[in-house]
Amino acid sequence: MARYEYAPRHVVEARYLGDYKVWLEFDDGRKGVVDLSDELHGEELEPLRDRDIFSQFYLDYGLASIAWLDGQDFAPEFLYDKLSAMN
Repeated sequence: MARYEYAPRHVVEARYLGDYKVWLEFDDGRKGVVDLSDELHGEELEPLRDRDIFSQFYLDYGLASIAWLDGQDFAPEFLYDKLSAMN
C-alpha cells in the first residue's frame, strides 16, 4: 500500500503565502493557513529557515502532505492539528 493510504488526512492543495505561512486544503474540506515558523528547528529542518528554500515545497501525494526536495516534510496529521488549533 502507498504511504498516503495510512494517513487519516490528506493535503490536497497547498499554496505558499510568504514568510513561513502555507494555505492548505485537506481531503475533508478543511482549509486555512498554518504558520510553520516555530517548527523549523533541528538539523534536518534548518535549511527551510531560508525563505527561498521554504517556498519551494511541493505536494507529495505519496506522503499526503507537503515536502521539499531535500527530504523534509511534515506529517499531514501534524498540519491538520496545527490548522485546527489556529482556526
